[in-house]
Amino acid sequence: MDRREFIRLSLIASTAVLTTSSSAFETSRPRDNQKVSSVLFPEKGDMIVYSDRPPLLETPRDVFTQAITPNNKFFVRWHMTNIPTPLNMDTYYLQVHGEVEKRVYLTLEKLKKEFKSHELTVALQCGGNSRSAFKPTTSGIQWGSGAMGCAKFKGVKLKDILNYAGLKESAKWITLKGNDKHVMSTMPHFKRELEIEKIADDVIVAYEMNGQDIPYLNGYPLRLIIPGVYADSWVKMLSDIYVTSEYKEYYYMDEAYRIPDNECECETPEKRVEKTKPLEMMNVKSYIGYPLNGAKIEQKSNITVEGIAFDKGSGIKEVLISLNKGKTWETTKLDKEINPYAFRVFRYNFKPMNKGKVTIMAKAVNNEGEEQPFAHEIGWNHGGYKYNGIDSVEIEVV
Repeated sequence: MDRREFIRLSLIASTAVLTTSSSAFETSRPRDNQKVSSVLFPEKGDMIVYSDRPPLLETPRDVFTQAITPNNKFFVRWHMTNIPTPLNMDTYYLQVHGEVEKRVYLTLEKLKKEFKSHELTVALQCGGNSRSAFKPTTSGIQWGSGAMGCAKFKGVKLKDILNYAGLKESAKWITLKGNDKHVMSTMPHFKRELEIEKIADDVIVAYEMNGQDIPYLNGYPLRLIIPGVYADSWVKMLSDIYVTSEYKEYYYMDEAYRIPDNECECETPEKRVEKTKPLEMMNVKSYIGYPLNGAKIEQKSNITVEGIAFDKGSGIKEVLISLNKGKTWETTKLDKEINPYAFRVFRYNFKPMNKGKVTIMAKAVNNEGEEQPFAHEIGWNHGGYKYNGIDSVEIEVV
């Protein structure tokens, strides 16, 4: 990567502009067809690159035709610029301390050999995925729609780790911290908190991803997995669990990753909502992996639209396709469900009879009856979070 390209990518990654000179605001389609970088990162294939420090890599659209996202195409999102490299596994451990009966230091080998393992296929998604749809521009990385993925994780239940350390009666919260650090010591550490009584049995500390060690850029050697919850809480390179008797205030809990606490979870650029709540459960979403936006398709050829759908874990009931810009909808064929937290693949066959441009739209509905809204129906929020507008691609029949 030459100096000019590095500076360009760094500026994109660090931009946090909030335009307030105009009262107009809207939500439209996220950016699409971004250039795939020729710069390859360790253990990664062709990706859309926003920055190399910290690494910010987006998965291209054509990957989303399968339930499992390959490790080398899995998106990457770090907050801290100082990611230790390499790690010495002889000295690496997960520390559990605070309101526990005994402080413990768990090596990767100990976790693998002395704790029962559990596997779970689950989708994860950055809370700011598709942020580029919000206008005026919100703070944060202006992702397209590829800051998401689905993988089979293997690890140890978080509850088993806490029980091993022995929780005191006073234990109410845990603070989780990874091994990444800011360049400047005065900047806040990336810490997340969980209330102990709300930790589910399927929350695991993973050491494998799709049958291999977790890729370095995705959090090797240990990553927290919380099904159904946005990925900001999925702490990477996990090294410290601090058990406390009360809630602690941290920047990434009390200021960042929060949304308006109202029915629409929305606000306006001129009138920000004062009462906010943490970004937590994912909403229902589908995404077309094939055909790509701008593809040229031969007239009367057989086309199979393919994509994925997921939500917070209630499960996908159906995915609908429209070829007339949402006037009417038709059902798709769904692949067998792996589990309610995983991507579910949909397919739809059609034969374009007339030449010209055709817009293909996909809309998912979950088992609770929640469905994707049109993009213009989604309210603006200052963090650019939780976008789940109906996806669309435009093809040209020739």
